Parts: sequence; C-alpha cells; structure tokens
Amino acid sequence: MPHAVSRLRAACLAQSSALPYLDRGGPRKPRCAGCRLIPSHCCCALRPVVQARAAVCLIMAEFEPLKPSNAGWLVADVLPATTAFGWSRTSVDPALLDLLADPQWQAYVVFPGEFAAPDRVVTALLTANADADGAAAAASPPKRPLFVLLDGTWSEARKIFRKSPYLNRFPVLSLQPALPSTYRLRRSSHAHHFCTAEVAALCLALAGDLPAAQALSAYFEIFSSRYLRARQSLPPEPESAAVHRFSVG
Repeated sequence: MPHAVSRLRAACLAQSSALPYLDRGGPRKPRCAGCRLIPSHCCCALRPVVQARAAVCLIMAEFEPLKPSNAGWLVADVLPATTAFGWSRTSVDPALLDLLADPQWQAYVVFPGEFAAPDRVVTALLTANADADGAAAAASPPKRPLFVLLDGTWSEARKIFRKSPYLNRFPVLSLQPALPSTYRLRRSSHAHHFCTAEVAALCLALAGDLPAAQALSAYFEIFSSRYLRARQSLPPEPESAAVHRFSVG
C-alpha cells in the first residue's frame, strides 16, 4: 500500500502536466517506484519498517514530493504512520487540522528556536498535559508526541513557518544535535541545517523511540550512499557500515 508521501506525489502529478525537471546530475533514468533509485542501486530489500509511539507529520513544499532526493519519503518508508500534506499559503487541508486537533497528540513544530517567540520554544518534550490555566494535569498521562516537520528548502521551510497561522498555538521544538549533518544529496549554504530524515531521527530519539530512530538513521545512510554512487556511475556498496549496523541492530 502506498505511504503518505507516495500518495501526495501521485496527487501532485495528477494536478499538473507541466512540472519542473527535478532529477539533477544527468539524463532522466527509470527509477524504482519504491525507493526512487535506479534499479541497479535499489535499496527496497534493505528498508526497515518499524512502529513508534511518536509520529511524524510532514508539511511539504509544492514540488518536494516529486524530488528523487526528498528525505521525507524515507521517513514514511520506515514509519508507516507518517502523515504528509502539501502546503499552500491560501488554504489548508482539513485533514491536517483534524490531525492537529486530535486529543491523543501533543504536536510540536520542529524548527530552530531563534525564529520563534521565546515563550513558544522548548528543547525537551512536555512531561504532562496542562489545563486551560497552564497547570499540569497530574491524573492525565502525557500525550503522544506528533512532530510536525516542514519539508522543503530552507527558504521554503521558513515561509511555511511564518505563513501557517494554524501552527502558532503549538510549541516550537528546537533541537540541539551533538553532531553535524551528514546529508550530501543537496547543496546548502548552512552547514548546521539537517535534512528531514535526520530531524525525524533526532525527534524519535528524544521521544524515547530509539529502535525507530536507529532504523531510520541507518536507512537514510544506505539511501544516501546509493543515491550518490548512482549519480557518480559507481556500483552500490552492499557491505557499507550502515547495512552492517542495520543487519545486527
């Protein structure tokens, strides 16, 4: 069954017959429908599927689901409960609003704290629900974390953050990663920026879903290695460190 990003991609393709060319690095080649890599570098057989208490909600910029290098696709590959919605400045999908209003979830907008009002910024998950006056409700267990990730280029993500008023009532989770990003599939002028799959793995680890975080990190490394080697016309490395970690972990 197609996952949320795959369905969003299909919807994007159905809505427009004049789409931008998004497959950089050479002529257009046939790609696996599952992992979006060329058949010789397909990594579908290595894809883990795991469950987690936390969930990820992707709000995706217009053409992001169509890009072969999109890392949000990897999150939906590994975590089948992932949801994905296209972003528009003038409208919002009612299903997204319903998800954000669902009482089982505590939504967090994952974004650098420097761009949010200080009173919205958190660096750890909330430990208890709160009543209307802000007092902790001791009898109620913490809600399940729902990490809202803004999936696009840095300028697109900032635009989504600024121009989505329905997100303003949720805390902004500002991550403090100990290591730099290893993402190499697109150029970025900001070395401290992380791709969507890396951010999702950090969020899962913060929520205590360590097996899911580790599986996503390993699969991200496998996909990245094979994507780059395909771009360079090199054969895949099936015995990479990421494959080993996944096979023994």
